[in-house]
Amino acid sequence: MADLFDKAKKYTRAKEAMEAGLYPFFRALSDSEGTTATFEGREVVMLGSNNYLGLTTDPRVRGAAEEALRRYGTSVTGSRFLNGTLELHLELDRRLAEFVGKEAAMVFPTGYQTNVGTISALVAKGDYLIIDKEAHACVVDGGMMSRGEMKRFKHNDTADLERVLASLPEDAGKLVVVDGVYSMGGDIAPLPGILQVCKRYGARVMIDDAHGIGVTGGGRGTAAHYGLTDEVDLIMGTFSKSFASIGGFIAGTAEVVHYIQHNARALIFSAALPAPNVVAVLKALEIIESEPQHVKSLWENADYMRDGLRNLGYNVGNSNTPIIPVIIGEDYRTMLSWHALIHEGVYTNPVGPPGVPPNQSLLRTSYMATHRREHLDRALAAFEIVGNNLDLIAQKQPDSTIGK
Repeated sequence: MADLFDKAKKYTRAKEAMEAGLYPFFRALSDSEGTTATFEGREVVMLGSNNYLGLTTDPRVRGAAEEALRRYGTSVTGSRFLNGTLELHLELDRRLAEFVGKEAAMVFPTGYQTNVGTISALVAKGDYLIIDKEAHACVVDGGMMSRGEMKRFKHNDTADLERVLASLPEDAGKLVVVDGVYSMGGDIAPLPGILQVCKRYGARVMIDDAHGIGVTGGGRGTAAHYGLTDEVDLIMGTFSKSFASIGGFIAGTAEVVHYIQHNARALIFSAALPAPNVVAVLKALEIIESEPQHVKSLWENADYMRDGLRNLGYNVGNSNTPIIPVIIGEDYRTMLSWHALIHEGVYTNPVGPPGVPPNQSLLRTSYMATHRREHLDRALAAFEIVGNNLDLIAQKQPDSTIGK
């Protein structure tokens, strides 16, 4: 007789990595100031956070959340569908819709639930979900939970997108979902070409802009970056990156958002976002709108590090955002590199399959507006040491930018 738990007994990969001292996951930080953190008793430069604008530790955001905690408590104890909607939620819905240039928006408890709930509500039997092969897991899961059929096209390849769309029935509903900024490669979706193809085949377009909101388009996202906000049907964003909180939202026409909020099971059957988290987003949004220097500093830091890593000889792929992958290739060497960088005082995120294709394992680095030049130079110096010690790069060239 088969035992359901046999698979757990046979799963040894993580334990083997633990025994080798190379297990990088679920490792606890004892403190985090934002740009630096304390890891196993020592300070490290944090290059593994999505706190792009550094607002998670901004005293104004913290103060607003503390005040909301005292007034509203720790939970709304109910779904937004019933007793869980506060006036604060409605205010945030309105402010976000205005921020991204859409008629309406709806806040979900998490970004994952936003995509799963939106996609599974809209894509019904007989419909098609068409996604980029590097779309986030929650987009894939939304498709799996829908009753429609899911198709994929090659990453950022508009010709392959057209091939897929051309193969589908003309009378079927079609939703194309792409990331605005891809969370592993750090590259931006070629939105103008995608929209042109989708118009030819009557497909609706949704952007998962989890890593674009607060970063691209002056902070207003990838559609704003291209000046195509009115052409995009749905914009999704999260709060766990630039907005110093947790949660997510979907924005579009009032009619479509109204439909989603009455049909998204991930929203209806989940407790709503607690008031302190809502207020943190409202304060972060206020700062982003009134202080554009944060976005400017973020991009300056990202450009400095991208140039520095390339000059050292690292492969950073097609990154053109504050997410910069350091592509190592082989899985084991990637874990060794992660471990060596920790020893040199730099925290990165190692990513292997299925998060990336086979033989494309990488160290995912991401940058903040609040990183100072001294943090970045410390990181580049560590990458130089580790790269030379592990034969990841050629010897440093005379034109290295470290310290300049």
